[in-house]
Amino acid sequence: MLGIALAISLIGIVQIYSTTMNTGFAGVHRRQITWIVLGLILMFLLTRLDYHTLLGHSPWYYLVTVVLLVGLLALGSEIAGTRRWIRFGGVSFQVSELAKLVIILLLARFFTQTDQRRVSWADFAKVAITVGLPFLLIAAQPDLGSALTLVPITAAMLFLAGLPLRYFGMLFLAGLLALPVGVQFLKPYQRARIATFLEPGSDTQESGYQVLQSRIAIGSGQIWGKGMTQGTQTQLRFLPAPHTDFIFAAYAEEHGFAGVLLALILYLGLLMRLLGAAQVAPDAVGAQIIGGIVAILGFQILVNVGMVIGYLPVTGIPLPLMSYGGSSLVFAWSAVGLANSVRVRRFVN
Repeated sequence: MLGIALAISLIGIVQIYSTTMNTGFAGVHRRQITWIVLGLILMFLLTRLDYHTLLGHSPWYYLVTVVLLVGLLALGSEIAGTRRWIRFGGVSFQVSELAKLVIILLLARFFTQTDQRRVSWADFAKVAITVGLPFLLIAAQPDLGSALTLVPITAAMLFLAGLPLRYFGMLFLAGLLALPVGVQFLKPYQRARIATFLEPGSDTQESGYQVLQSRIAIGSGQIWGKGMTQGTQTQLRFLPAPHTDFIFAAYAEEHGFAGVLLALILYLGLLMRLLGAAQVAPDAVGAQIIGGIVAILGFQILVNVGMVIGYLPVTGIPLPLMSYGGSSLVFAWSAVGLANSVRVRRFVN
């Protein structure tokens, strides 16, 4: 698991270097290395720490997270029209990344403390309120993409807790019926992204520009790619955010289908190792924790890759372990450490 995660992060460093050379972001790959080192330290600390200790304090972690999210909306500095980061000197941290781990721990604790074999509607209502509060606070930043990442965590852990499949169908239908109402609360740029997704050629110069350039970049990579630092869409700055949200498109242009296949195999290997750790978990709560981690990492991979090829609307969801960004990188490594904490205790009764 460690080797696969390191390989993905190494690909990210190389790609960040390639996409940012000769730009105002040149040299940020060094900062990415620093965050990887920090992530590795946290991973080893969490591996050594008994996850049951974290579960016992999870309600306090939840309270602190909610207070931080509220404080961020009230007092946080606005950057590009959003309030997503808490700044300490020259370092910024995205609280929504912390919320993911906290929700995983809190739900795992809740589901394994219930005496019922299946989740009741009362339990579901408690979960909806618990997850709904940080969801709304994150969406209000506005950061709908990060808020939506709480949904697969909740769904996966409800499934593992025994919520019948027919209830998922009912919830999905209710979500579809509420969709027209929910759209009314979206920001104008979010509605434009959905409209562009439904009609890709409707606005190629504004809301559809990112996806159009992304698909051109991916297609131009063909089988073997154009080579490192040789991608025309990337190096000539046609592709927006090539080291963050659209790093996969830049990687596909420079390394082609072969490189994409390698990256996807690595991601599949990471998810399979995590599932293997869940199978040998010493207790149900350990399996629940890893189930939530698999759900969030798998969701982010699916959405990011689907976004850059035009199969899903554009969202600000980074590619785990590869995209530039300290908060998302530290979260991914912390999640690996939490999964390791469960795995190394598989022989403990």
